[in-house]
Amino acid sequence: MDKDVSAGSGITTVAGRLALGITLLAFGLGHTAVIDGVSAADAVSVAQYVGGIALFVAGLVALREGDAAGGTAFSVLGALWFTWAVSAEAAGHAAGLFLLLFALVVLSLTVAGGDQLGRATYGLFFVSLLLLALGSFADNGSLAKVGGWFAVAAGAVAWYAATAAPAHWPTALPRRAAGRGVTATG
Repeated sequence: MDKDVSAGSGITTVAGRLALGITLLAFGLGHTAVIDGVSAADAVSVAQYVGGIALFVAGLVALREGDAAGGTAFSVLGALWFTWAVSAEAAGHAAGLFLLLFALVVLSLTVAGGDQLGRATYGLFFVSLLLLALGSFADNGSLAKVGGWFAVAAGAVAWYAATAAPAHWPTALPRRAAGRGVTATG
């Protein structure tokens, strides 16, 4: 892999972020019920094949390329998406427990570091899973809808992150070079 390529711009990272973005968008939109006749159950195929298998394979390829952070994140998320898809019939507290455990894994990915877009994706996804878990425990559909919107936002950020690197769009917020009131010259 070219050492001059910035983090997150490799084809494996782009493919992994696209797979995650598509899965999060389908998962989130299914929970929001914003599209008539589309539910979370309709996201199962996307979660199984794109979020599960494709993301897991992207993780293995990233690990082989030496990208430990991306490889770990994509392979773990792929395994969890696949598990969610094949156990989608679980309901109530069992579903809540799985979503809570999934949320803890995503929290670990959030605090592990990485680029700003990756942390934003995982942070939004963590909030989504936490709200969905609480909604499952409390049998509260409103929490599930709010959690769905957080998943949609996470999916949009992941999609942007996948597109931004090859399109040469901004991938980080500008940082101030000096303290308040101090300007850089040059």
